Amino acid sequence: MGTFKWIGWAPLYLALATGAAAQQPPTVRVSGTVESFDGQVLAVKSPKLGEVKISLAANTTVFGVTKATLADVKPGSFIGAGAMPQADGSQRAIRVTIFAEVQRGLGEGHRPWDLQPNSTMTNGSVDETVAGVDGRTVMVKYQGGEKKIVIPPDATILAYMVGDKSELKPGAQIAIVRAAKKPDGTLEANRVNVGRGGVTPE
Repeated sequence: MGTFKWIGWAPLYLALATGAAAQQPPTVRVSGTVESFDGQVLAVKSPKLGEVKISLAANTTVFGVTKATLADVKPGSFIGAGAMPQADGSQRAIRVTIFAEVQRGLGEGHRPWDLQPNSTMTNGSVDETVAGVDGRTVMVKYQGGEKKIVIPPDATILAYMVGDKSELKPGAQIAIVRAAKKPDGTLEANRVNVGRGGVTPE
């Protein structure tokens, strides 16, 4: 009887799951130079997408992206470390992002990263830091685990800071990680990263 019920409900379950997934609009990554912003629609010239326009939600958050240093990676900081796995089990950082406090918990965990083959991304809180010959070693803890991250001198280190829409001026470099693509082809977003001090956000 149990097997009969499973077979009978499985197609319905799969149909519901497929329907739920279909309701999620596809997303597009947009990066480039701001051409104009009228308070609602952001026009961007993107090297990959050409000229695109993105409607920004009323509650859109803007984060400024600035250069940072090893000294800014402190115990308690919530960071994202893109890295390559090492033979000893550690991760050698390529890029480290120090998140703003309001972003704490964003993408927490350890997973594959798409920058290079076999690269990883670890988002978590810095537990301790130790200076070493190859740079600084930090222990990053996240729910369910921890990773040892070695940050060499040549790693890119960036920091996010809360910004506002006034930074979306012509010439500004921006990145939108997930712009929702609507059925009519238009794009919408509720978060924009904008570079500060010559930084090009990714």
